[in-house]
Parts: sequence; C-alpha cells; structure tokens
Amino acid sequence: MRKHVSTITTVLVFLTGLSLLLYPTVSNYWNSKHQTQAVAEYSDRIEKMDEQEKKQAFEQAEKYNETLISDPGRFTPTEEQDEWYKSLLDIDGTGMMGYITIPEIDCKLAVYHTVDDSVLQVGVGHMEGSSLPVGGSGTHCVLSGHRGLPSAKLFTDLDRLQKGDIFLLHIYDQVFTYEVDQIHIVEPIDYGLLNIEEGEDLCTLLTCTPYGINTERLLVRGHRIANRSGDNSRITSDAAKVSTVLVAVGIGIPLLIISFIAVDVSERVPKRKKKSKNRSKNRRRKATIQTRAKRIRTKQTSGRRR
Repeated sequence: MRKHVSTITTVLVFLTGLSLLLYPTVSNYWNSKHQTQAVAEYSDRIEKMDEQEKKQAFEQAEKYNETLISDPGRFTPTEEQDEWYKSLLDIDGTGMMGYITIPEIDCKLAVYHTVDDSVLQVGVGHMEGSSLPVGGSGTHCVLSGHRGLPSAKLFTDLDRLQKGDIFLLHIYDQVFTYEVDQIHIVEPIDYGLLNIEEGEDLCTLLTCTPYGINTERLLVRGHRIANRSGDNSRITSDAAKVSTVLVAVGIGIPLLIISFIAVDVSERVPKRKKKSKNRSKNRRRKATIQTRAKRIRTKQTSGRRR
C-alpha cells in the first residue's frame, strides 16, 4: 500500500512540474488564438457596416480629438467625458476599437478602450485622454501593453524596436502606418512626452521596463507616414491554423505516456530489489548448509580414525 501511495505521489509531483513548465507556452497560445478570433470577428462586423455609419464614427472620433487640444485635464476626465469616450469607435459593446500590428516583432493585438487591468491582461489598451487612433493633424494616440505576463506575450518584445521600424493601426477599414522616430525611458508619472504637438500625427506605444522589474516606462513613439504596399492586407495568425483540440491532444498524450512509464518504472524497481534480496538470502542459506555439512563430515572422519 505504501509503495502505491509513493508511486502516485511521484507521478503527481512530476505532472505538476511539467504543467508549470508548459503553462507559459500553452497560455500564450490560447491568448494568441483569442486575439485572432477577436480580430476576425471585428473585421467581419466592419465589412457588414454601412459606409455612412463608418463615416459618422470617424467624424465623432475626430470631434473628440479636437476637444483634447485645449483640455489641460484630459488625462483626468469627468464621468460625462468618460462615458462619451467609451461610446466612440465601439461597434459591439466590447470596447474593441481596432487592432495593432508590429511586423518587426510579429505582434498582432486587439486595441481596447482604457488601460484597465482587465484590458491589459488580454490585449492593448488605449490611454484615455490621448487622441483616438483615427489620425489627423494635432493628434497623439497612446497605446499601452504589458510585458512579461506568464499568460500572454503582448508587448514583451517592444524593446527590440528601433528607429525606422513601423507599426500599423487597423481602425475600422482604414490602416494608419507609423514610423518609429523616438525611444525614451521615463518615470511612471512623467507624461511630458505624451503631449499633443501642433501639426503632428503621432502614436506612442507604452510599456513597463526594465523587464520583470517594471519601475520605469518605455515609450516608443512613431509619426504617421504613407501606407506601404501590402499594408491593407487582412491579418491572419498562425495560431488560427492550429486547432485547440489538436493542441490538447498533442500535450495530453505525451503526458499520459510519461505517466504510465513513470508508474511502470517505479513498480519494477521494488520488485528488482526484492528479487535481489531473495537471491542474497538464498545464497547465505546455501552457504550455511554447506558449512554445516562439511563440519558433520569432518566429525565423522575423526570418529572413524579413533
């Protein structure tokens, strides 16, 4: 009974360790698939929208952006301003206003209203008080994402971007391309580099740094440039090409095989030890019997001589 308990405990410990090892990979895959579905559903909804609806949505977003230029308290909005903000570019109530692609680091993520923690756990958040991502002179959009989450990659590789790299914002059926021109590390409360500049069309990507410490903020700023060839192509993700069932089976079967092997090995080892002990006992018994027989023969020979 004790041997079986020991075997089961060993297998459970092994499976727990293996699960912890696989968790980041599996969870990141799952998040990637979630992002792919969100983007696909968003694109489908946009295709079904009337052109007049799209035009009105952009006009309202541009009107919102105009009010920010002369608002010194734009990063601390009132309840009324907050309600108006969340109603813009939100076609289905999920808060998703579009998605971002960063070719250099193979990043494709949904963009949602606000930088609430619930948003940043699954995608990129738009900082309220910054310009909505519809472009235009005198705008500065700020998008924030986490780094180093065990459940999702998100902006983990943002520090790899260099001046001259590009990123693209896909808002409704339009694409806005930005070229990185500034990279800065600032204190968390330093908003100076997020100001709206007259005549400029800017977008800043914001994340925590250094990696795993998160005491400062990394700002990667880009200015708008003309779209390049292929920028309007629809986004697909490798994650969408692999079925979740296949992933589960691919992970589950090896785990089961390893578990059975571990149980089989753990059960055979005691048996081998037991056989080895039995052999040793038999040898000792045989040696003892032979010694006694030899002594008896020696006594019998001595008696005959006398």
